[in-house]
Amino acid sequence: MENGLTHIYTGDGKGKTTAAIGLAVRAKARNLNVCWISFHKALEKPLYSEGEYKILKEIGIELYNFVKYCEFKNPYKSEEELFEHERKDCLNAIKFIKEKIYTHSENYDILILDEILISLREGYLNVHEILDLVNSKPKTLELIITGRCSDEKLKEIIEVVDYVSKIEKIKHPFDKGIERRKGIEY
Repeated sequence: MENGLTHIYTGDGKGKTTAAIGLAVRAKARNLNVCWISFHKALEKPLYSEGEYKILKEIGIELYNFVKYCEFKNPYKSEEELFEHERKDCLNAIKFIKEKIYTHSENYDILILDEILISLREGYLNVHEILDLVNSKPKTLELIITGRCSDEKLKEIIEVVDYVSKIEKIKHPFDKGIERRKGIEY
């Protein structure tokens, strides 16, 4: 078995999740087993469940979802309660990854942690918790990490991973007030 490498897709440009989806589809086309864990997206909501995640599921990619809070609807009374809930959900995700994915790594060739870097950016996870996931991954598992995060917070992580792709926004229709479009941005 080949050694699995670790990728980061980050930056303020459009396409981090899209790149991970492309890699997942390519891997499935080559009969690799892919596990996708999404952060900060409520996959059961139509915005996600009727789009690319539906297709990923149909082609046999296992999907899991943590930290489902959406910034537009805060179900908690205070920012502190929200933070504690999000932190707890992130820690549950790490526990799940280590106990269910890493210990049964023979079931997977690729693990995608979509938008986990948002958890780092927002302080729900710290650099050492992400580094621990990177450093403790099974040797043959390919790990893909996505999300927008500052270069400063990523500095230590970038030093130990194999690929880093920074997707930079040069121009985006959102800057002109154009809303997200179905099938393009979501």
